[in-house]
Formats: sequence, C-alpha cells, structure tokens
Amino acid sequence: MFKFSFFLSLLALGSARKCKELIVPVSLVAENIVLDVQVPTTSIDVTNLFLQISQQGRDYTSIVSRGTKKIKGDYELAATYCEPEKGPGSELQIMTHGVGFDRKYWDHFYNGFNYSYVARAVDEHGYSTLTWDRLGIGASSKGHPINEIQVALEIEALRKLTSLAKKGKLPGVDTKFDKVIQLGHSFGSVMAHALSAMYPDLADTIVLTGFSHVFNFMPTFMVANNFIPIKNSPSLAALYPKGYVASASETSMQINFFGEGDFDPGMLTMSHLLGQPAAPGELLTVGVPAVKKSKFKGSVLVITGERDLPFCGQNCYATDVTGEDVHSLLDVSKKYYPNASRFNTTVVPGAGHALNYGYSHTFTFEKIFDFLSER
Repeated sequence: MFKFSFFLSLLALGSARKCKELIVPVSLVAENIVLDVQVPTTSIDVTNLFLQISQQGRDYTSIVSRGTKKIKGDYELAATYCEPEKGPGSELQIMTHGVGFDRKYWDHFYNGFNYSYVARAVDEHGYSTLTWDRLGIGASSKGHPINEIQVALEIEALRKLTSLAKKGKLPGVDTKFDKVIQLGHSFGSVMAHALSAMYPDLADTIVLTGFSHVFNFMPTFMVANNFIPIKNSPSLAALYPKGYVASASETSMQINFFGEGDFDPGMLTMSHLLGQPAAPGELLTVGVPAVKKSKFKGSVLVITGERDLPFCGQNCYATDVTGEDVHSLLDVSKKYYPNASRFNTTVVPGAGHALNYGYSHTFTFEKIFDFLSER
C-alpha cells in the first residue's frame, strides 16, 4: 500500500488530473469450472503443470474439468478513478490489465509518466478513467488459485464494477456515465470481449489491445514465462497465497512482452520488478469465453503489436495458420462481432505484447484516440 500511495503522490505532482484511490466492495456469483488439478507449490509441480497445459493435440482444461460449481463471495476491488482538473469527462474508459501486471500498466510512472495511457486520456483528451486490479491480483482480494480465481468470476467482477461506475455508485465517485469504453489488454481483452458477448449493452465502445482470436501460440507464451512458485519470488511471496505462479526472470518478460529493438532496457527491468503473478485457474479457463460470438452493436478496435508472441506468434501477418483470407491475424476477430457498427484493426509496427511499454506506445495511443474520435 505504501508503494502505491507513493506512486499516486508522484502522479499528483506530475499531472493536472485528479485521481482517487478506491476500494470497491462487491458481492459476486459465478459458475466456475471444477478443475481436478492440485495446487502447485514446488518448482517441479509448476513446470509439470505448464508442460501439461502446453502439450499439442489436446485440450488440457477439458481433460481436468469435472463439471461446474457456483462460486459466491464478498470481495474488494482496488481501483483508481481519474478525471480532468475541470471535472468529469463525458465518457468513462474502464481499463482491465492482462497477466503479469496490475493497474499500473495503464498509468506507469516510468520516465515521468511518459508511458501513461491514463495521462493522455485524461489530460489531453478529457476522458474520465477507471483502472483496477483484476480480482485475485494486486491490491484486490485474493482467492484459491485453482477453483476460485477463474475467468468467469473475474468477468463478473468487471460487470459489477462497470454497473456501479455507470450508476455513479463507486465509493467517493458520484458521477453517472451514460457512455463507457471498455479497454482491455491481453487477458483483460478476453474479459472485455466476453463481457460484450454476455452483456452487449454495458459498453458503447470496445478496444482490445494485445489480442486476436488466434490462440495457436498460447502454449509458447505459457512455457516462455518460465513460471515459478510464488514462494520463490522474494517480492511477491508474502502478498499471495500458495499456488500462484510468477515469471522467473527479466528474460522471460522480454520474450513474452517486448518487441526486439522497441523498448528501453530500464522499462524492461522495471516491468519485471513490479510484475504480478497469475493464478493457474485463470490461465486454465481463459479460452472458454474467448470464442463466444458477441451481439455487441457498438464500435470495436483490435490493436496488437506486430511482434506479439501469445496472439500472433511474433508475426501478425503470417495468416496461413488461420486458413482464412485475412490481411492480418487480428482480422479473424471480425466474425466474432457480426453486429458491430464499426470494426477496425491496427497492427503496431515492431511492437511486442506489452504495447504500453514499448517505444511504439506513442503510435499505439495515437491510433486508439484517432479511432475514438472518429466514432
């Protein structure tokens, strides 16, 4: 908590925007998958689990599934609300981070907040923003890493958070928002897509970053993370229950998240030092909602780095793997939004998976704001 408060104080010094740190209590109910998987507590356990997950020719999640179970509980979601100094924007951007990060992904302090998407959204474009730590991550409530912290429960958390924000019922934020933009990165994009499929009226615009509907390369991402038990991570061991897994090294972070020649080495180091773990349950269930078609009728943008590893295999233009006549792998997503009023894709030249952390982040941000301005 001290560290994040310090970051917020830096934010106040470096920006005209007004921000509030929030703890949002929510009661959640979701239908989770019962997974016949032991909690991995040793390095051998963790390695064996991800070798099982990444084996080609089979769906490990289906193999270990034992039906479903309703999960109910009271949780707390850690979030940060920001608005322009002159007052709330007319639209709210709700941002959901991916695996390996927390909400700082959207508002990183490195190099004087040069990599902050929130700074551009609020200070330059007049939006209000809501960033949050996904359920089970960062300062939000933790849970059992296999059968509780799964994508279904996390999507329900996003639904509840969105509903509260729209109604002006966030703690300390009484502004109501008629228009909402759901902005996701990676796992957060899967959640934003799933939310649009389940509740198509909860957002007006969807921006999916670090994402495509091509999942062939996910096993490589899983193995390349070189996951270790949470107890072996000095900075995270005291913050998470056993069974969570963390990326082992800066090298793992570079392989999975950064494009060659597109990053500041200092940002790579910082992203590893401040990196967050994952719950195996969320990784085992992430594919379930991703393949649902959405009845969403608003605008959709998919924007991903050309060298993205998990969703493009480091080449978004190598489309033979799809068997479809598409310009890039991102265009596969179009068929999942048959009712969208507008569907655009952008491949960011040379960028890796962590779009916000590359030198190319300026290009990425510009393309997102251009898309939003043209609706």
